Amino acid sequence: MDYLSVIEMLNACHGPSGDERQIATTLKRLAEPYADTCHIDTLGNLIVHKKGPGPKVMFAAHMDSIGLIVTHIHKEGYLSFGKLGGVHPESILHTPFRFKNGVCGVVALRPGVSLKDMTIQDLYLDIGAKNEAHARRLVQVGDTAVSRMPSFTTETKLVSPYLDNRISCAAMLDALSHIRAYTNDLYFVFTVQEELGLRGSKPAAYSIDPDYGIAVDVTVGETWDDPKKGSSILGDGAAVKIMDSSVICHPDVIKLLETLLWKVKSLSSVMSSFPAEQMPARSMLHGRVSALAASPFPVGTSTLPWRW
Repeated sequence: MDYLSVIEMLNACHGPSGDERQIATTLKRLAEPYADTCHIDTLGNLIVHKKGPGPKVMFAAHMDSIGLIVTHIHKEGYLSFGKLGGVHPESILHTPFRFKNGVCGVVALRPGVSLKDMTIQDLYLDIGAKNEAHARRLVQVGDTAVSRMPSFTTETKLVSPYLDNRISCAAMLDALSHIRAYTNDLYFVFTVQEELGLRGSKPAAYSIDPDYGIAVDVTVGETWDDPKKGSSILGDGAAVKIMDSSVICHPDVIKLLETLLWKVKSLSSVMSSFPAEQMPARSMLHGRVSALAASPFPVGTSTLPWRW
């Protein structure tokens, strides 16, 4: 799979928490050739089913992203906004954003506010409108916007906005496309509204009622300021989650995932997303929340290291 092309395709869709229809439709189109059934449920989750006679196994990755939502349109044409998910003011200042209708703008800081004191309320979107009336012809209160930053590759890494969690969506598609012989009843679920509190995964798990659940997400890798901050290393392959702020993974599932990752070397020709020469790392206490937290069945999580 060409991961860069898939990430660019997914990021071209509008998919902030609460408005994931575009990205769900794109993922559905990409998954259909490899599935028995695909459907989008009432809440917006995409449920991809590959039928089998064995126990139900549910793989879940959230497809929504953080974003901005317009809260007020000023007489000068500037837009105040709120945040959808974990948006931090220092990370979006001077960043271009795109609305669902294609209108673009840049995040700016109110005059007189220092960088060290700024909050989300001190920022605004400049869409180049002449005045309030002009701005209202372009966007409305309640419209949402997502990052317009590009995706690219370095010699060894993929750099992109919304790798949390579009990279896991791509990995699940990759895995789905390579499945040939299997005995379990497989569900690949691309969930909504994770960034707002795991709202999509719980109804999906309830409707599927799986015997086992595997969440697929990202985790913090090593960082420049604190190499020990992450227990996993970017480039060393997937990690197996032990626990986070919302879940302690089932020990049997942890053991199974670690055993499978140790076998990757023999599968490296078809599972390129996991480096064959590296041992799986264990990740824990990164403040991540499992897409299947509080579910009444054994749960594990496979995580992909990332930075920034």
